[in-house]
Amino acid sequence: MSTPNADETILSNPKALRVRRAAALARKKERVAQARFLVEGPQAVRELLVHRPELAETVYATLGAVSWQHEIDRLASDAEVRLERVSDEVLAAVSETVHPQGVVAVARTWSTPVSEAVRGARLVAVLHEVRDPGNAGAVLRAADAAGADAVVFAGESIDPFHPKVVRSTTGSLFHLPVVVSGGLDELAGELRQAGLTLLAADVRGDDLLGARSEGVLAGAVAWIFGNEARGLSAQDRALADRSLKLPIFGAAESLNLATAASVILYETAFAQRRDA
Repeated sequence: MSTPNADETILSNPKALRVRRAAALARKKERVAQARFLVEGPQAVRELLVHRPELAETVYATLGAVSWQHEIDRLASDAEVRLERVSDEVLAAVSETVHPQGVVAVARTWSTPVSEAVRGARLVAVLHEVRDPGNAGAVLRAADAAGADAVVFAGESIDPFHPKVVRSTTGSLFHLPVVVSGGLDELAGELRQAGLTLLAADVRGDDLLGARSEGVLAGAVAWIFGNEARGLSAQDRALADRSLKLPIFGAAESLNLATAASVILYETAFAQRRDA
C-alpha cells in the first residue's frame, strides 16, 4: 500500500467542520444554500475533472492501492483542485452510499438559461415532474448516449444535483447542458422559439412507428417525459405539437420511464442521422 507524501496529512476527524459541511450536501436545502453538490465514485469524479474541472472544488480520497488513484490525483493536480486525503471514517461521513468507493468530490452547482442550452439544438429531453432519482439519472445518461444537446428538468422534477441522480448518470451530468426550468407553459414557448417540435411521450398518443415513417423524428425535436406514475396531464399534452407512444408487441402492460425514454431518444437519434 502506498503512503502519503511527507507534507500530506490524513483528515481523520469526521466531525471536522469541512467534513460536516460536505456531508450536509446530501440535503437539497444545503445544496441550495452552499451552491455545491456531491460527486461520488471514481468514474463520476473522473468525468467531473476531465469535462468540467472549473466546477470542482475539493476531492476527498482515501489512500490505497486502487487502480484509479493515480489518475484522479493527476487530474486534480492538473485542474488545481484541492485534494484531501481522508480516513475511511471521514469518507463514510461524506458519502451517501453504504459502501463508499474511496473518493467523493465537492463541486459547484451551475445554472444555464434554457434559451442558451437549446440554441441550435436538434434533440432535447425534458423531464417534467419526474421524481425518482434513478429514473432521472438513467434518462439523462441515455440522452447523453443518444447525442442529445440538452436535458431540462422542468416543474417539480427532482433536483439534478441530488446525490442519487448524480451517481446514476455515471458522469453524463458533466457531458451536456443540464437545465432546471420552471413550468412547462413557459418552457414550451422557449423550445418552440429555438425551432424545436414538441413531442409528448404518452400512452394515449399516436404510434411512434407511424410518426417515424412520416419523418417527424428526423427534424429538431424536444421530447417531454412525464411523471413515472401519472404521466402527462391533458393540459401538459396540449402544450406539445403531438403525443406519441411506443408500441407494445408483447404482453407487457407498459415500459418504465427510463426504458421508454431510452428507446425513444435512440429512435430519434437514428432518424436524425439516417441521411447525415
